[in-house]
Amino acid sequence: MSTIKPFQIFDILDYNNINLDILTETFNVGFYGKYIAKWPEFCISIKNHFGNFQGYLLGKIEGEKANNNKQNWHGHISAITVAPEYRRQGVARFLMNYIEDVTNSQNGWYVDLFVRPSNKIAVLMYQNFGYEIYQTVYQYYSSQNGKYEDAYDMRKSMLRDKQKLKQKPTGKVIKPDELEFN
Repeated sequence: MSTIKPFQIFDILDYNNINLDILTETFNVGFYGKYIAKWPEFCISIKNHFGNFQGYLLGKIEGEKANNNKQNWHGHISAITVAPEYRRQGVARFLMNYIEDVTNSQNGWYVDLFVRPSNKIAVLMYQNFGYEIYQTVYQYYSSQNGKYEDAYDMRKSMLRDKQKLKQKPTGKVIKPDELEFN
């Protein structure tokens, strides 16, 4: 049995079983605090009956809601992660469905996320969930050894985009400073 609840700032004290995993991107306390304060409906955690984290999601909504010409009002997944011992149990599917439902309730055009191409398991999982590689962001990720890695900008159209135009791959490779939203 699991409990789904809003992600709270004190949760960062208890999520080491997730964030110590090498596939998980981690952020500073201010980053988590900003998301929790500004987009609380896009931030949730899942705990088991012992109180251990199974996974969490940090997301946001961005773009120009009233500008139908740009069609860029969308949900963005900044962090989604599942503890290794809870993978392949539907936790990631639940979190992805959750942000898609919230984005649809906000009348968003699509949900997007960035993922390392080297994280082939995650890329395949997102593709199985209906996400497409929209474009590649050149040298988006940095590492401790000074090397850079590209990011896939993956997207999935929401109900508002009936023709699924916002997830259609462009084949473009762009630089991080060319991203519309940072």
